Amino acid sequence: MDIQQSKKQFILNTPLKEVMWKLSLPAIAAMVFYGLNAFMDTVYVGQLLNEEALAGIALAYPLTNMMMGLGSWVGTGAGNYISILLGENNEEELVKVLPNATFFTLIGTLIFAIPAYIFSEELIALMGASNAILAYGNSYLKITLLASPLWVYALQLNFIVRAEGKMKKAAIMMIYGLAVNILLTPLFIKYLNMGIEGAAWATNVGMLIYCIVGYRYFISNQPSFSAKINDVQFDTKILPRILKLGFPGFIMSMMGLIQALVVFNAVVKVGTENDLAFFAAANRIQLFLMTPLFGLMRALQPVAGVNFGAKKYDRVKKSFLLFSKTGLLLVLPFWLFLMLFPEIVIRLVLPNTTISISDIFNFRIYMAIIPFLPLVFMALTYLPAINHPKPASIIGIARQVVFYIPVMIVLPIYAGINGIYYGTTIIDIIITIWTLYIVRKTFYTILKTKES
Repeated sequence: MDIQQSKKQFILNTPLKEVMWKLSLPAIAAMVFYGLNAFMDTVYVGQLLNEEALAGIALAYPLTNMMMGLGSWVGTGAGNYISILLGENNEEELVKVLPNATFFTLIGTLIFAIPAYIFSEELIALMGASNAILAYGNSYLKITLLASPLWVYALQLNFIVRAEGKMKKAAIMMIYGLAVNILLTPLFIKYLNMGIEGAAWATNVGMLIYCIVGYRYFISNQPSFSAKINDVQFDTKILPRILKLGFPGFIMSMMGLIQALVVFNAVVKVGTENDLAFFAAANRIQLFLMTPLFGLMRALQPVAGVNFGAKKYDRVKKSFLLFSKTGLLLVLPFWLFLMLFPEIVIRLVLPNTTISISDIFNFRIYMAIIPFLPLVFMALTYLPAINHPKPASIIGIARQVVFYIPVMIVLPIYAGINGIYYGTTIIDIIITIWTLYIVRKTFYTILKTKES
């Protein structure tokens, strides 16, 4: 049995718990390392520079995250498509996926990066920045945009490796780049006296290494399908399919930018620069705590996609439930520690800031949503993997446009800075209930498909 069939049969026939841990552990390790990398960037900037620099990066981060969004769009789209094609044994279309993904990476990156670079200062100002915070954010954003093709291409390749079910290989590829970044950041900031620009260049160098390792994998004949890594192709059937299946991932990033735009402007309007730095720190801490879920999401995608392609619908449903339950068990102990001892964690990022009782209360409110997130995160992976990308896209758009914009405009007027934390948590509880309803509907649809 060849490597492709062996991996496919493992996903289709091995007990789900064994499949989950085999695929999830390396993915979780990689995503925790990724989260640690982003968290340590925050710690380095907070400890080695100042609060204004930390706030500047926080305002630039949603904009740089658009590059991650493009990578997620093409990567998850190609990955979902590959998983389904592997389940269907469709070799003819498999060979066309990577060249079409690369075509989009080249074009999509340029369309985003060139205008963003030209108007970077205006974009940071739009986020609510001014004075020193604006200068820090603008410097960081411009330098990261110079390497935007590396960001998108690295993610594209890594998502495709994950779609093959090779989570360990994908994790190792990611860790190379992250390790370089985490080692170079303090060196560039402090010892080479590059300041905030050093943090950006360290990330860019890490992305370059990430790309090189991914490219070497595809030219070494290790992929389980004919990858054609050096080809660039536009196919009117394949590329739209990739973009459709990956669109929910992009929507999450795009809507995340809208959310950040609305929330950060609300913080600036009703709070102080200290409030902005505190919210930025709380946001990074929450993201770090959620990184194990990102690992589980990566592992769920090929499990759900391959089994759906092979019409093993009961196994698709059970995989979603198992991954969601496991995600809750993974984050629960860390969440309890955060809720019981919040100041210990906050001090890692903001060592010299005065933390009030109100800040601690708001921090706990902001973190209260975390036990609900495993269900939402797994659903946003599960839906596109079973060829239902539209509901996931609708949820992502509605979360920001229908809920975040009006809530963040109105609630802080009456509740001040506290209203931002209350509003965020209430919105995510509503989204969780809505997502659960949609997932239950897909279970019913799958059951009807199976019976027919």
